[in-house]
Amino acid sequence: MTRKVLLVDDDAAVREALAQTLELNDLEAVTAGSFVAAKDHITRGFDGVIVSDLRMPGRDGFHLLDYARSVDEELPVVLLTGEGDIPMAVKAMSQGAFDFLEKPCAAADFLPVLERALKTRALVLENRRLKRQLETGDPASRLLFGSSPQAEEMRQRVRAVAPTGAEVLVTGAPGSGISKVAEVIHLMSPAAQGPFVKRPAAGLAAETVAELCQEAAGGSLFLDEVQALPEAAQYALLAQLEQGGGVRIIAGSSADLAGKAEAGGFSADLFYRLDVMRVRIPSLAERPGDIPVLFRHYVAQAAEQAGIEAPEISQDHLAALMAQDWPGNARSLMSAAMRFVLGMPEEAAAAAGLGLAEQMAQVERSLLIAALGRANGRAAAAAEALKLPRKTFYDKLARYGIRPEDYRR
Repeated sequence: MTRKVLLVDDDAAVREALAQTLELNDLEAVTAGSFVAAKDHITRGFDGVIVSDLRMPGRDGFHLLDYARSVDEELPVVLLTGEGDIPMAVKAMSQGAFDFLEKPCAAADFLPVLERALKTRALVLENRRLKRQLETGDPASRLLFGSSPQAEEMRQRVRAVAPTGAEVLVTGAPGSGISKVAEVIHLMSPAAQGPFVKRPAAGLAAETVAELCQEAAGGSLFLDEVQALPEAAQYALLAQLEQGGGVRIIAGSSADLAGKAEAGGFSADLFYRLDVMRVRIPSLAERPGDIPVLFRHYVAQAAEQAGIEAPEISQDHLAALMAQDWPGNARSLMSAAMRFVLGMPEEAAAAAGLGLAEQMAQVERSLLIAALGRANGRAAAAAEALKLPRKTFYDKLARYGIRPEDYRR
């Protein structure tokens, strides 16, 4: 979260005292003695908030407020007022000031107002970033969210796989967004203008497979949870692949398809035809740092669908979300966002009720899983990345029931 505060006051002693208060509380102070000196800092992309004296020689706090709102009406401006300026400060609030404080202001009054302003600003900038991501860039940037190394690695893999035209196997835990990744692969492929047909594989008849391939000709056919494809349909799909039908097959699976093929529960020939290119979706447990980004996006989406204003998301709420395992991945996080918008955030409340030891244990488990995911399931490399002795690392894996082989791809 942004921690920058632009302090504007013509009184040098006041500026220095307030700057010192900010720095003692891990806030970055940018000081200016006048509107002219502050002007260059006031931009639409300014990643902080403004605190300005109301009365200054020349261009006063009203002028600064008007200017800031003309540049960015969502940039919080907190005004400092003298005892006789309260009516003027109330007027400034009606003109868009975030809040006002009477001088001299104690840290106990000053800091909570700034924290609220900074959280508001951080949310505005994050929403703008997500909107830009949706409006610009390729489909991988616009539709696959997350800022973690694992999320970027997945996007790069999608970009590499999509143009080839080869069959693709998309794998991931239940609820991780397999169908979304499959659609992005289609959108980034040479056949993007062709149809994108998607069907659950369970219960498909052999003749239906041929019909679907014909329907998706010139585009892509996505079969979700392909491990559930009946045996006759598996052979029909293999025949389609061998004869070539002008359709790209994208298969999705939340199961260990290789293990099923090896055990005889799925056609080995079909598995190897589908597993030409593979894209693995990392679970939320492997990338807890992406949870705030995804949750904010889902909250904005849910609020828009419900036709209501998106509620403010506190840092404590986000921390509680990050402390959870989310076995249902993106799908369950999306449901939690909808409940949050509707005023029923029970998951975060439950997590917040955990003791410190339990919350720390959940965070530690997430970090271990994330390290294994980055190291492709290689325990020695993950232990080294976390700067842990191997024995300690393996003891922790045993404590949390984590198996390195589950994170190999």
